[in-house]
Amino acid sequence: MTRLITQPMTTPTEHTDVLVVGAGLAGLRTATLLAQLGHSVTLIERRRRLTEFIRTTGIFVRKTLSDYGLPTEHLGPPIRTMVLYPPSLRKPVRLSSERDEYRVGEMGPLYEHYAREAVLAGVDLRLGTRFLGLVEDDWLIREDDGARRIAARFIVGADGARSQVAKHLGLDLNAHLLVGTERVYPLTDPAGEPAFHCVIDPRLAPGYLAWTVNDGVHAHVGVAGYAHRYPHGINHALESYAAVAPGLSPADRNPAQAEPRGGPIPVGGLLRRISSPRGLLVGDAAGAVSPLTAGGLDPCLRLSDYAAGTLHQALTNADRSTLQVYDGAALRREFRGRLAMRHALAQIRTPAAAEAAFLGLRIGAGRAAAGHILFADKSFPSPNQVIPTR
Repeated sequence: MTRLITQPMTTPTEHTDVLVVGAGLAGLRTATLLAQLGHSVTLIERRRRLTEFIRTTGIFVRKTLSDYGLPTEHLGPPIRTMVLYPPSLRKPVRLSSERDEYRVGEMGPLYEHYAREAVLAGVDLRLGTRFLGLVEDDWLIREDDGARRIAARFIVGADGARSQVAKHLGLDLNAHLLVGTERVYPLTDPAGEPAFHCVIDPRLAPGYLAWTVNDGVHAHVGVAGYAHRYPHGINHALESYAAVAPGLSPADRNPAQAEPRGGPIPVGGLLRRISSPRGLLVGDAAGAVSPLTAGGLDPCLRLSDYAAGTLHQALTNADRSTLQVYDGAALRREFRGRLAMRHALAQIRTPAAAEAAFLGLRIGAGRAAAGHILFADKSFPSPNQVIPTR
């Protein structure tokens, strides 16, 4: 249900076509596309600098790299190798592709790059600005000099897995969450082949994976899992993993040199109700994350394209009912297989069970299935939605 702020407000009201809350990739993409289509857009972000408090590892898959013009100067070297480990770390399964499958983005510079594009397109970008809620029929934000009212024809929630916009619009909320934490280590010795290392160990990552992504420049070392299944807390699990993490040399295991990251990861699949007559959700706020791999960058860009096209039609036609076509339930059907595999992965609760499950990956059929999942050509399910031009 929409929450109302009842205290009287005398702040002058600003007007915009679309208010976007959150300047991650999803918010920046949606705001920029709408501005390029001629609409007035205000984009607010609580961070004062987009290089602060980065949550994501920033792994871009081949399909995203192929379909979107990402700035290569902010991408690490291509990765073609995936190495899967059981809890013992012995006899790993090595999968190699003939194509460049992954590249790790420098997320801070990428956010700044896309923020500049947004401003050039005409977006009113406001950093250090908080979303407060609804007062009368306007949205309330807070900047350094106090609260402001914004009358927006539509609002976009790009404000993360625990979206406040979703609550105010009365839309679905992410209930199936992992918690993740990571350190990014600069490498002193960049020798060796870039590789993506994944460890299946419920002691380190209950219901998910521990990982090291070594692209030859940095090593991203992290763990994620269900919060209630960490007996000593996730930070203890990360310390334990970092001490033995494959893909990270002993010379580089200095926590003082590492950049910390982390946050909640929605893995329940795309939410069913992601739009209302007042606005819609994109990115993590909409649950646009793979339930199995927890990858969210490709889904956030594709869903943002769909959101921008839908909002453009609604603004052009002055018809709020247009947002009904932005339906998570219809797209959610494409997640059934990945949701089933998410459930299976969540059932691995002991190292012995993980070792037993790993046996299947060493045979031909298991290796082929893993390669199909990890090096797949499919991406986030896209509706028949074309982004119009101005």
